[in-house]
Parts: sequence; C-alpha cells; structure tokens
Amino acid sequence: MTRQKLPDLRARVSTAVVHVRWLAIDDVAEPLWDQLSQLLDDAECARAGRFHFERDKQAYIAAHALARVLLSGQVSRPPNSWRFATNPHGKPVVVPEAGLPQLRFNLSHTRGLVAVALTLENEVGIDVEAVDPKRLSFDLAARTFAPAEVAILRKTPPADLPEALFGFWTLKEAFIKAVGQGLSVPLQAFALTLDPLAIHFSDPIVEDPSRWLLRSYKPTSSHLLALALRHSDPARVFVEMARVTVPDLLALADQLA
Repeated sequence: MTRQKLPDLRARVSTAVVHVRWLAIDDVAEPLWDQLSQLLDDAECARAGRFHFERDKQAYIAAHALARVLLSGQVSRPPNSWRFATNPHGKPVVVPEAGLPQLRFNLSHTRGLVAVALTLENEVGIDVEAVDPKRLSFDLAARTFAPAEVAILRKTPPADLPEALFGFWTLKEAFIKAVGQGLSVPLQAFALTLDPLAIHFSDPIVEDPSRWLLRSYKPTSSHLLALALRHSDPARVFVEMARVTVPDLLALADQLA
C-alpha cells in the first residue's frame, strides 16, 4: 500500500516501511544552492564542481543533500557527518558505525527532479527519469529489453509509447540498483510487466519474484519514478511517498546541525 501526504522528515522507517521523498529543483532560488552544498562532504563538493552543466551539478547537490538530511532525521546527527562507501559496482552505502541502525538508501536524479528511498535492512533501489522520447526509442528498447517487454511495447498505442518505454526503463534501473550489481546484470535477464507490476527472471534460481516489491509513480506531469525493494514479505511493506521542499529540508538540517 502507498500513501501520499505532507512528509514528516523525522518519521521513522523500519524493515516494513519505506520512505520515498522527491524534490523538484527547477525553481530552487539561487541563494539556496550554497546552503544545500554545505550539507555535503568535501568529496561530494569536489565531484559536484566537476560537472560541465550547471543543471547536472544542481541535481547532484540536491540528491545528496536530500539523502543526508533524510538519514540524519532517523538518528539526529548533522547531515554532513555521514560517511559513505560504494560496493564493487558503485552502489552507495552508509559506512557502518557502532550503534547505528542498518539504514539502506538509494538516490536518483534527472533533469528537474531528484529522489531518495530510505528503509531499514532491506536492499532498495530507486530511479527517476524525465520522459523524453528523444532519449529512449522503441528501436533501442527492442535491442536491449527482454523479448516479453518488447512484445508489450509493440502492442502499445503510439501516444502511450513514451511513458511505457520509460516505465520499463525506470523499473529496470530501480531493480538493478537494488541488487547493487550495476551493468553486470543483463537487461534481458529479467522481464517486467507494467499492469500488473511484476518481475520475472530467466533463471528463477538467481532471484525469487515473490520477494520483490515494485512501485511506479508519476510525481510530475513529465517525470516517472520507480522503486524496487527486496523483502521477505512484500505484501506487508508500507511505502510512503511525498514531495519535499528545499526550505523544509534546510530547516531540518539547521535543527540537526
């Protein structure tokens, strides 16, 4: 089940509760970017400075600031105090510390939108994309998606095709990010359906479909967001999705500093 409401940025997650928070960044006032940057560590600030396009830099800053504040809301510590590592395939993880809960998070950013998924113990992945037919065509999907997905797309009316293409793409990305194996997972090794949302594996020994929770959302008229969670009992998982504003994010960061 899923509910959308005004977010409590300090509400607790659990093994059966996932928070999905998204932030629209196109209208963020210029002075606020310096404040968001101060929530990052030195390595993140350095990486942000290497982006060629300002919009990409801002998306990176916003996504990482959102992740840090949401994590801090769980344990009441300064956002810039978190230390992250990456697994061998590049998935960011919280560096374990004595007394810290086993928080699991994932972040994603695209043109105009960033999002973070946060939960406890279970592996989670999230992806956001701006729906742009120039970036993903049927021909590309036909070469890279699973045959069952391509068959569905062939039957999709042209007017609905862009959203269907990105519906598959965001879900596939969210799953790959959840398992944390990057591009070593072939896109054709698993097939999704959009209605109903479900996942199937070419080798069922590798993954059990019944252990996966999938969600697909449309946070704005031009964006899609997908969530994937590995869980022993997906039916009992509660997903709370909500929009966050930069002023609310900075207000909580000030409280936690």
